[in-house]
Amino acid sequence: MSLFDRRNLLLSLAALTVAPACGFQPVYAPGGAGSELYGKVAVSAPDSVESYLLVQNLEQSLGRSVSSAKDYSLNVQVSTVTRGAAITTSNETNRYSIDGRASYTLRSNETGQILVSGTVADFVGYSAAGSTVSTLADERDAKERLMVILSDQIVTRLYSAPGLAS
Repeated sequence: MSLFDRRNLLLSLAALTVAPACGFQPVYAPGGAGSELYGKVAVSAPDSVESYLLVQNLEQSLGRSVSSAKDYSLNVQVSTVTRGAAITTSNETNRYSIDGRASYTLRSNETGQILVSGTVADFVGYSAAGSTVSTLADERDAKERLMVILSDQIVTRLYSAPGLAS
């Protein structure tokens, strides 16, 4: 084993001993927030295309709850605003930005107590330089990407919330 390999091995072992000391706990470990929430969260019904995409992504990450295991309710509200991001000198918009914001509240169905709440926000862009059909396809794809980003942020915050791990 070379000196470089030994040094990397020692650094890896040192990182493993430091991780538990800093409070690190794997999300899907027994008693972790992932195992506490997976399949037990009923996400609110969507009321728009964007919220449908957000709910779909949340259910993929949190697991779709079965009717007998709805321990938690997750209420989400999503809004988007589309803005021109690049306008030519002839006043044609050839790039758009979609700003998205999602508010969420995780509530215990047993106690009715709000466990976690907050707001996440991000943006995506898409090109409008092609045909009308390609511009509409790019817009749809951008909204799908934005909802993946927002749902990932919500799930990360839920998993890192204090008090959810058993």
